[in-house]
Amino acid sequence: MTTMESLIGLVNRIQRACTVLGDYGGGTGDNAFNSLWEALPTVAVVGGQSSGKSSVLESIVGRDFLPRGSGIVTRRPLVLQLHKTEEGTEEYAEFLHLSKNQFTDFALVRKEIQDETDRITGKSKQISPVPIHLSIFSPNVVNLTLVDLPGLTKVAVEGQPETIVEDIESMVRTYVDKPNCIILAISPANQDIATSDAIKLAKEVDPTGERTFGVLTKLDLMDKGTNALEVLEGRSYRLQHPWVGIVNRSQADINRNADMMLARRKEREYFDTSTDYGHLASKMGSEYLAKLLSKHLESVIRSRIPSILSLINKSIEELERELDRLGRPVAVDAGAQLYTILEMCRAFDKVFKEHLDGGRPGGDRIYGVFDNQLPAALKKLPFDRHLSLQSVKRIVSEADGYQPHLIAPEQGYRRLIEGALGYFRGPAEASVDAVHFVLKELVRKSIAETQELKRFPSLQVELAAAANTSLEKFREESKKSVIRLVEMESAYLTAEFFRKLPQETERPVITNSKNQTAASPSPATQDQYGDGHFRRIASNVSAYVSMVSDTLRNTIPKACVYCQVRQAKLALLNYFYSQISKREGKQLGELLDEDPALMGRRLECAQRLELYKKARDEIDAVAWVR
Repeated sequence: MTTMESLIGLVNRIQRACTVLGDYGGGTGDNAFNSLWEALPTVAVVGGQSSGKSSVLESIVGRDFLPRGSGIVTRRPLVLQLHKTEEGTEEYAEFLHLSKNQFTDFALVRKEIQDETDRITGKSKQISPVPIHLSIFSPNVVNLTLVDLPGLTKVAVEGQPETIVEDIESMVRTYVDKPNCIILAISPANQDIATSDAIKLAKEVDPTGERTFGVLTKLDLMDKGTNALEVLEGRSYRLQHPWVGIVNRSQADINRNADMMLARRKEREYFDTSTDYGHLASKMGSEYLAKLLSKHLESVIRSRIPSILSLINKSIEELERELDRLGRPVAVDAGAQLYTILEMCRAFDKVFKEHLDGGRPGGDRIYGVFDNQLPAALKKLPFDRHLSLQSVKRIVSEADGYQPHLIAPEQGYRRLIEGALGYFRGPAEASVDAVHFVLKELVRKSIAETQELKRFPSLQVELAAAANTSLEKFREESKKSVIRLVEMESAYLTAEFFRKLPQETERPVITNSKNQTAASPSPATQDQYGDGHFRRIASNVSAYVSMVSDTLRNTIPKACVYCQVRQAKLALLNYFYSQISKREGKQLGELLDEDPALMGRRLECAQRLELYKKARDEIDAVAWVR
């Protein structure tokens, strides 16, 4: 195979793979694949109805395989990819929608094109832009990709929508507008070239004629005494590429299914023996047209190679990044599966710690519990009610029993303080619960943000359950600790605090008119059971409770952090590890049951990556060989 054939064959294979893997043209393809397809040159066959498009394609292929008839026969684009095979190999065709079937009977190919068209459009005269993809493998073709488009028309006939003219033209333009599209403009020789629908459209989208190849069909059907030399020699309408004349099979040959190879020989004989076209015989005919297009494709491909390679390399980088994100396939042996699970646990643990330590948001909410929620809860405790005058009188009186206190009501003090300190249990437990809630939320967020875990929903559930079990254990330990802090404050009161309180004042000495001294009644004695006495008690207790509140405000966060946050950083997954170590190979495999959609996406990415790398290597191998 020549370098040219290798290069065009490579492009053909890339285009074919793009259709298989990217579903190009069906509306669901990958954008990168569609971009690659459009970066590769194709040949669009354009012509009016009954201009001979089908005959030209069949002549190039060397097979009778296209539906025929009057009116609009081609009602969907046919993407025809020709693949040259070794001499002596059997010819066959494959449809993209029937990729496992090989057609060696080309009459069945024609029937399948008709049936597939009807599946989308129905048995009407409607058209559809959804293409049919057909590949033909034969030693009698050159490597080409051709797109057969519905014939341009001027009026709608019965059974067609009124917009059929605009619809067909719009469909054709979607192909020929692309800068990498080569336009094969088919015009019948027995009509004035000035009225050619194909030439008119080609002139609009390619005014310089750089992408247009003019093909003149039905030369043998021209009136006697006339010829098409004005057109073929470029005098009537000049293009940058030479016009090519084609002699189609006669209707009689078509009716009796005349051999296409015989039709090619008859075409060559026509030009060789023609008095009008004999001097152009070497540049006429379907075989020459195929070689001309192939040679032009080579030059176009060579000029596009840098941009194609750039697009391929960019796509390779994107696919490798996506594969890294999706993860590599999971091994089947238990040891490798366990290693994979532990690696994902480490990835999750890293994300979780980043939340706590500030690399990711969320850990600051724990500080918010200590800096906002706990102080606010302490301020709301009902100490005013507990230390009201009536409450203090009742508690002190009950503590004294049947004997009133002499100097300071110690038992009353103790009961008032112990009762007040009991209120601290609520904020202490609430702080533990608030920290627990934040940690649970961070576990959920960390699992969602761990890319490696997204592949395995069952492992996510198991990991979340085990982590939450550990957090529950930490919460219980933390609650015990903070309650112990409160109970310690109740168990031993700080005597030094009360020693520093102002003592009852000494009784003052007064002098009478006879200069005799006498002790005045003690204010303490006078007010031993007065309101002022109980208010002083309430004030002293309040001061002590306030001191304890300040202490707990600092020690409760320490206990929560030590028992919950620190333990979560050190041992969050210990319970999970203890459970996973007991699993058998089958049970490990159940944890690694990937989402089928992710498995499918990874397979697609791997196939596309393999295609791109192979294409890049092959282009490098043949692109610059002369």
